[in-house]
Amino acid sequence: MRIGTLELDNPVFSAPMAGVSDKAFRILAWEFGCGLTYTEMVSAKGLCHKNKKTLELIDLSRESGPVAVQIFGSEPLSMAEGARVAEEAGAALIDINMGCPTPKIVKNGDGAALMRNLDLAVRIAEAVVKAVKVPVTVKMRKGWDKTEVNAVELTRALEQVGVSAVTVHGRTREQFYSGEADWNIIKEVKGSVNIPVIGNGDIWTPEDARKMMDFTGCDAVMIGRGARGNPWIFKRTTVYLACGELLHEPDYLERLETAERHLELALMFKGQKRALLEMRKHLAWYTRGLPKSAQIREKINRIKDIETLKEFLGEIKEKRG
Repeated sequence: MRIGTLELDNPVFSAPMAGVSDKAFRILAWEFGCGLTYTEMVSAKGLCHKNKKTLELIDLSRESGPVAVQIFGSEPLSMAEGARVAEEAGAALIDINMGCPTPKIVKNGDGAALMRNLDLAVRIAEAVVKAVKVPVTVKMRKGWDKTEVNAVELTRALEQVGVSAVTVHGRTREQFYSGEADWNIIKEVKGSVNIPVIGNGDIWTPEDARKMMDFTGCDAVMIGRGARGNPWIFKRTTVYLACGELLHEPDYLERLETAERHLELALMFKGQKRALLEMRKHLAWYTRGLPKSAQIREKINRIKDIETLKEFLGEIKEKRG
């Protein structure tokens, strides 16, 4: 599929997820066939000020596949400058966050709060489009709450200022991640504009992706929580969408070997201390469903050094082999 000038191998994307979609996660997603990966959301102001930790989030070195950099903020000038910094870092496209529901983001007028100020949202998008040569996209929600559902109105306005595609998560900001995603709003947005629409929300299996695309007519799907500890979902989904073949679920050994691969990537890019802390949640997701998984998670959270962690994962593999 194509987004603006960007040609992509397939329509299965990995969602931007704070604390999850870092370099190690993105490399794994790409290795498992993901068509487009996204960074964690990045502060445009942090990029403008060349903040070291913020710049680390857009370090795209050693990544083979195209990576979208998602920026957040609520000032057109800083968003435009932040987009330029991300483009220089190698971003395949710039995605503007208009969907994050967390209080610390919306209280500053960023993220989903922009859906309550369409004039500002459109001015930000226009400024970013003018600032960079790569395609610009926007990720949004259904609306702020059930009384303010305006994804269609916003998307129409964004198309007029040059936005190349939109991602629509079928929940309001008020819902956060509760309840069921409303795929009807994705269908409505798709029917109202000519730019590509990416559907997001409640894709847990390849069959879910197919159902969403058939029901909404969306051009691509974006998988978020369904990919945590489950990078196989990208390969399984791309194959299923392409030819209808449903590949097998990974067995215990595959899951543990991939968890070890993820750990090695985290060590490579973050060092032992950060890798040990940050991999705990990933390993909890990888081992979900294993016999005595609660005991495994408890043990992992008590481990204080990488070598002990590696030995423990090896022991689990031997027991499951």
